[in-house]
Amino acid sequence: METLLLDTDDVDANATMAELVPAVREAFAAYERGDAQMPAKSYIDLPQYNGDFRSMPAYLDAGEWDAAGIKWVNAHPDNPDSFDLPTVMGTMVYSDPHNAYPLAIMDGTVLTMKRTGAAAAVATDALAVPDASSLGIVGAGVQSYTQLEAISQVRDITEVVVSDLREERIERFIARFGDEFDVRAGSISEAGHCDVVSTVTPVSEPIIDADDLGEHTHVNAMGADAAGKHELADEILLAATLVIDDYAQTTHSGEINVPWSAGVLDDDDLYAELGEIVVGAKAGRTDADGVTVFDSTGLAIQDVAAAHVVYEHARERGNGTAFDLLGV
Repeated sequence: METLLLDTDDVDANATMAELVPAVREAFAAYERGDAQMPAKSYIDLPQYNGDFRSMPAYLDAGEWDAAGIKWVNAHPDNPDSFDLPTVMGTMVYSDPHNAYPLAIMDGTVLTMKRTGAAAAVATDALAVPDASSLGIVGAGVQSYTQLEAISQVRDITEVVVSDLREERIERFIARFGDEFDVRAGSISEAGHCDVVSTVTPVSEPIIDADDLGEHTHVNAMGADAAGKHELADEILLAATLVIDDYAQTTHSGEINVPWSAGVLDDDDLYAELGEIVVGAKAGRTDADGVTVFDSTGLAIQDVAAAHVVYEHARERGNGTAFDLLGV
């Protein structure tokens, strides 16, 4: 048997949003039904390097397919300036659950960006106004690109407002998408008054206040993925219809982790996990909803679902490098 080695280009070529969004939606459904196993994300904290490692294993049975894998991923905010490397890098080991053979070793960096965008799209489809046409993005780093690519799969986005402290990041974003969308630079408040806004910053002090959002804006809070990170003012979280990806992860390291630890938020403030809405156990957006918030920490089931899509297409198309890892 052979293992496929799939680099960044291979993962990118075999992970279209049109297929990733449904696969990630299926992963949320499997998790909600109890057809998935996802041990808690474990952390190795490295404050001396201003970074950390996380290990993320999962298995899921989506009905027509099942899959297993583990991602080894980091977050080192100094990487772009100090080492010319991405803040987040990862390696995914994708295995056959029937016999544990490692089917593929693939770049997890692009995989992470794409599945994160896909998760935001699933939440947006459930929680944004049906006729949403404008998207705000706060933080124009690499994660911002897949937010637009994915969310435009579920809503007819025509206008994009992007906000970032670094002008060069905004310029790169506009250069990338300017031919496809009406893209312009704007303030955080201008981005927040779009129909949908995705926040993708690593801040530990909130940068978005309640008056920075429209009356019916849907917020994808994507930046907080470790304890202490916090993008949205507590007033937003208290007033919004608040949907999380996973209770254990969000209370520990999601957008809600800081006010949760301080006792500002509790179980009564949580409307649902996203999987509950996906399977129809709870309603998505209703006419009565104002601001909605999706707190995304990033789940291993999303990585496995995305890796499944990548591996199946790579095998069909003959992409990647096949090699005998185990000598069997």
